[in-house]
Amino acid sequence: MAQLWGGRFTKETDKLVYNFNASISFDQKFFEEDIEGSIAHVVMLEKQDILTEEEKNAIVKGLTSIREDVKSGKLIITEEYEDIHSFVEANLIDRIGDAGKKLHTGRSRNDQVALDMKLYTRVEVLNVAEEIYGLLDTLLNIIEDNLDTYMPGFTHLQKAQPITLAHHMGAYFEMFKRDSLRLKDIYARMNYCPLGAGALAGTTYPLDRGYTAALMGFEGPTFNSMDSVSDRDYVIEFLSALAVIMMHLSRFCEEIIIWNSNEYRFIEIDDTYSTGSSIMPQKKNPDIAELVRGKTGRVYGALMSILTVMKGLPLAYNKDMQEDKELTFDAIDTVKGCLALFNGMLKTIKFNKETMAVSAMNGFTNATDAADYLVNKGVPFRDAHEIIGRLVLYCIDKNTCIDSLTIDELKEISPEFEEDIYDAISLETCVEKRLTVGAPGQNVMKEVIAINKEFLKSNWMKDKKGI
Repeated sequence: MAQLWGGRFTKETDKLVYNFNASISFDQKFFEEDIEGSIAHVVMLEKQDILTEEEKNAIVKGLTSIREDVKSGKLIITEEYEDIHSFVEANLIDRIGDAGKKLHTGRSRNDQVALDMKLYTRVEVLNVAEEIYGLLDTLLNIIEDNLDTYMPGFTHLQKAQPITLAHHMGAYFEMFKRDSLRLKDIYARMNYCPLGAGALAGTTYPLDRGYTAALMGFEGPTFNSMDSVSDRDYVIEFLSALAVIMMHLSRFCEEIIIWNSNEYRFIEIDDTYSTGSSIMPQKKNPDIAELVRGKTGRVYGALMSILTVMKGLPLAYNKDMQEDKELTFDAIDTVKGCLALFNGMLKTIKFNKETMAVSAMNGFTNATDAADYLVNKGVPFRDAHEIIGRLVLYCIDKNTCIDSLTIDELKEISPEFEEDIYDAISLETCVEKRLTVGAPGQNVMKEVIAINKEFLKSNWMKDKKGI
């Protein structure tokens, strides 16, 4: 059992206790972050005359060789080590001798693991944001191609008013745009370096924490050593953002599942993103959308688990915090996978435009516009509302729609109707006369498209990719 703390103990740790305590099975995921942090640390130690240049060079060379050997498969991370820190340090000492024993000068595993987790999470924030940008780009292409693709808008899953597919997709663009901005905020808040905080009270060595932070692309050092080693709220924030992303994906998936049904037939999912039934040959199931919807609960569970882990912990570090890793790793991988698969599915979906338009015409989605027509003829809105209500009842009884009624039938219900009613309640008119910002009319939609193109072009991640 390779341990860094055996001097105080006279008995070997019970094997079950050791296995229960060990984290190497999962924290090996950030071996590169551990080596990156160690290299920055020894570079700073040499700058501060705590290590000689020769010692620094030997340690950096040793750490670099470990990283390359692990990446190539020449060196295997095994569970004989308690954690990734033990693995790196033990192998370093084996390779360079006594100089390797100075790696841990002025540092604790508490600030070391805090750094590793922050470095790893920081990169994954960017990776998730990149997946979201890919989805936003797909959505914007669909929006531009469907400014005149008419469909019903819904409330309570009932047809409400006519909109366009572009407008509907625009709603999801705004959701995922906010998700991207949430990640931007999280990145900015978390981008402070805990290394140098020690176990909880700093160190007597003259460390230059600002220099170490700068070497790794942080804004600066954290300002309280106790908070530095016990802070995991950035993980909770990230998991909260991931949960919201999954909620948005799940809502989108729910609509795709409904639209794909025989009752709607608004879309057809490509064969490459569908599966069949083992017994019913006619089936083409929206499994990807259903799985994404299902995996939302998995990400919610990770968030709730870590909130629960952290809720009763006194300052500073407690071993409970080791539970932050597996759940976070799983949630990150789940969200990235769901975003990539969903984006691929969305790119290949066929939209049945004619079916959407017919559905909008047959659902009385132009009833509000018919009422507005009467108001413009001088009828008080409350009276117009009642007249159109009677008109809808008449259409239901005749199994028809407002557009199909003759002018005589319309005049029987209200003499204010004239021939211009048909143009006033056409799908095109109903949509295009809605020109307030955020409405589905083409002119305002084009303004929003231009704004969102600039948003994608500005890409807040582009100057951080080199970190």
